[in-house]
Amino acid sequence: MSTVTRSNVVGVVANVVRWIGLLFALVLVVHVLLTVGEANPANGITRFFARTADPLALAFKSLFMPESAQLRVLVNYGLAAVFWLVVSAVLSRLVRRLS
Repeated sequence: MSTVTRSNVVGVVANVVRWIGLLFALVLVVHVLLTVGEANPANGITRFFARTADPLALAFKSLFMPESAQLRVLVNYGLAAVFWLVVSAVLSRLVRRLS
């Protein structure tokens, strides 16, 4: 494989990793906004983001347990969003450096 082709492939892989992290963070942030904004929990959009965000929150889901459910989602899912942004940035750089 030529150096240019390898460089292009590595760049694409690094960008895909970064975009996946951004997508995960976006799903988590939308879930936070819908929860804090008191969106109708029976609405299909709200349910979709709640179901999708749940596994993405990993162990952050129950890291802090304030009384308010809205504050709980804001803090825990917000931290999970930051986690995905950091992890995807680090992995993206690692992919580029290992090339």
